Amino acid sequence: MVGGLVLSQAQPHQIATPRTAAPAPGPGPVLEKRPREQAAPCGKSSSSSAAAVSARSVDEVRTAHARHIKLGLDRSPRHARPLLAACALSGWPGGMELAASIFESLHEPEAFDYNTLMRGHVISGGPAATLRLYADMLEAGVAPDSYTFPFVLKACAQLAALQQGRQLQAHVVKLGFQRDRHVQNSLISLYGKCGEPALARLAFDGTESGVRTEASWSAVLAAYTRAGMWSECLASFGAMVRDEGWRPDESSMVSALSACAHLGAHDAGRSIHCALLRNAAGINTIMGTALVDMYAKCGRIDKAAAVFGAMSNDRNAWAYSAMVSGLAMHGEGREALRVFDAMLREGHAPDAAVYVGVLNACSRAGLLDDGLRCFDRMRLEHKVSPNAQHYGCMVDMLARAGRLDEARALIGSMPPTAGPTDTAWRSLLNACRIHGDLELAGHALQELRRLGAANAGDYVIVAGMHARAKDWDAAAALRTEAADAGLAQCPGFSAVEVRGEVHRFVSQDMAHPRSRDIYEMLHQMEWQLRFDGYEPDTSELALDVGEEEKRRVVAAHSQKLAMAFGLLSTPEGAPVRIVTNLRMSKECHAYSARISEIFGREIVVRDRNRFHRFRSGACTCRDYW
Repeated sequence: MVGGLVLSQAQPHQIATPRTAAPAPGPGPVLEKRPREQAAPCGKSSSSSAAAVSARSVDEVRTAHARHIKLGLDRSPRHARPLLAACALSGWPGGMELAASIFESLHEPEAFDYNTLMRGHVISGGPAATLRLYADMLEAGVAPDSYTFPFVLKACAQLAALQQGRQLQAHVVKLGFQRDRHVQNSLISLYGKCGEPALARLAFDGTESGVRTEASWSAVLAAYTRAGMWSECLASFGAMVRDEGWRPDESSMVSALSACAHLGAHDAGRSIHCALLRNAAGINTIMGTALVDMYAKCGRIDKAAAVFGAMSNDRNAWAYSAMVSGLAMHGEGREALRVFDAMLREGHAPDAAVYVGVLNACSRAGLLDDGLRCFDRMRLEHKVSPNAQHYGCMVDMLARAGRLDEARALIGSMPPTAGPTDTAWRSLLNACRIHGDLELAGHALQELRRLGAANAGDYVIVAGMHARAKDWDAAAALRTEAADAGLAQCPGFSAVEVRGEVHRFVSQDMAHPRSRDIYEMLHQMEWQLRFDGYEPDTSELALDVGEEEKRRVVAAHSQKLAMAFGLLSTPEGAPVRIVTNLRMSKECHAYSARISEIFGREIVVRDRNRFHRFRSGACTCRDYW
């Protein structure tokens, strides 16, 4: 513990504790706030100092420093301050070492000088040195000011040092800086980057309304985004714009668009896009990429392509990666390869991320030969080393094509740095379900157990295969084993957006305020289907019950409830967009296709693997799923 701050095993920085410590100032000077424009540590104390500020290299600063030493000014913080700033904040190679030397020679450095050096360490990627310097500052009796804490808190965020960050918050309160907007924003950002959205929100709520800024909202939205709390992120964005009247900045909009993408909230995402067009002179690459990702994940690949096309010369590798991945989700393998070729023609070097999208596109469209060529091109031409994701895509591609033995052999040939991984074995397991290979499915489950990565869904797949083979004892044993291991299956749900609001349903759901209307609509849908000769497929239902009970279970599936509510609540002819965390079953697939034909509606379903777009009784996946 140093100065009340408990430090972890941080690497010692290059600054010695000052030879002469400044006495601790009284309460008045400590809490006195310097005007914010003075935060930039520079001055005009001498001609050599002024020259240092505009110096173009560390050598010129060394020359100015030598002149200071000759004149006896090197120990004066007032004269050495511009030199210190020039070295610490320039980003020059060797700049921080010279800044450390200048700082060490100072007689009684002040908080301003500590802040400058701490800021330099944060910028140059030395967060541990920043924390060590803060502890030295306290030990030397130099009181922190409001400019100190943003730098130190940012260092904690870079290190994900939650414990030290909480101690720093106590220092903030003790010194009376909890009303400083920059300090509070840094606290919110720290907790968000440490994976503590609840603490980030608590810090945000503790900030007085008049102190909050766009940066405050942006920090809390980013905290929700990192934690995957998409609903909370979108709700907070709405409160920011509607209730507080703030005009969102770029960071806030990117967070909100990411939330819309994961929730499938197309209407909300489109509203953000419209607001952006009204209030911004143009859409930059970051915003364009976020819009491409949002539209693709909300089922509007046509809009994603339009935004991507409008980006023109602003496209970078990330934009291409978003477009390729979006096309892969929609099973548009040929178009994804065309976009990838355009990326190469424009001179962008493909990285590991874009190749994941390319291989996924080939896998989901059944383009085995193209996928094999791309895999070779990635390794041999572009020198991108395959990682676990690339091998997972290749295993999935081979297994979906029915080449299960080759997929298994590829898993065995994966280098230790890339696998074998649970993703690869799970891809093989899912393909075994499609092709009915129970023996290989059992082996894949055994390997997942060995890796300690088996989840409840893996057991359910193999148990379901045993159930379809009428081996009820084996199916029950697997389900019991999963329960004894404490593996709880993630509750299945389906969600549909109506007038900007996302409605979520689970199987047999009766909690929705309009549940009576929904079940009445569901009854009408069933009646129409039966009149059309449709019979529900219960073969994938792993229950040892009568056929009538199986029909009752599948009739109120969460996806069907969401579809009924969508048909009931959207205008005639409007598409119904559904997002589910489940794998699309054969029964739901056939059901959705028939409903799209009978009701003359386009039904778009995003399951946990890909998109299914049903029009006039047919699906764009061409049953390759």
